[in-house]
Amino acid sequence: MDKFKRRTAATRSMRYVAPVLAIAALGLSACSNGEVASDTPGTVPPVWTGEADPSAAADAGDGRAESGSGETIEGTLRNAAGAEVGTVTFASEGEKLTVTAEVEGLTPGFHGFHVHSVAACEPNSVAPTGGEPGNFLSAGGHLQVDGRTEYPASGDLASIQVGEDGTGMLTTTTDAITLDDLRADGAGTAVMVHEGADNFANIPPRYTLPDGAAVPDMTTLMTGDAGGRVACAVLQ
Repeated sequence: MDKFKRRTAATRSMRYVAPVLAIAALGLSACSNGEVASDTPGTVPPVWTGEADPSAAADAGDGRAESGSGETIEGTLRNAAGAEVGTVTFASEGEKLTVTAEVEGLTPGFHGFHVHSVAACEPNSVAPTGGEPGNFLSAGGHLQVDGRTEYPASGDLASIQVGEDGTGMLTTTTDAITLDDLRADGAGTAVMVHEGADNFANIPPRYTLPDGAAVPDMTTLMTGDAGGRVACAVLQ
């Protein structure tokens, strides 16, 4: 009987000791998961989640904190009467620009949409190269960067489609220009909405001009035959 009592007491003792040892072991394993013990009374170690420190990843240059990423340039589109008819935003995202435009009060259909080389949106103005005046001609021609001469031009963008209610929205991307190209060393540029669709000089060679010359001609190459300029915004 005495032996049985001693064994029973020992068993009870082990039942209480085992959980204590398990808790202690759990505490040791928790502290080994990247936590640093604190020697300041009333404080607790930092929580370890198993994930890398995001700020450290950014400092290490993992691409998520690239210089220039997230920057934007915005402009307000106005018609020749000076009324606001839309907005446009150029946002830097990695190696590309995301372009978002919203317009209203325009005629239904497709409208050519381009970046022009001069930061001037003057109605009834003369082009930098001279000639007869016209709306927003002071903005010059389509932007070309780094001495580029090929067409479509660097500043050519997708056309905006306007519905029967006169409104339209466009989201597109381009890697042909950067925000620095738009800033042009502080001189700025302009973005233009044209009255008609842009054909991007995509004219099959079976078509010829009345004099037999091959198409597209230089006017088509430079303008996309998009017609007059109906809205303009300065970009700086």
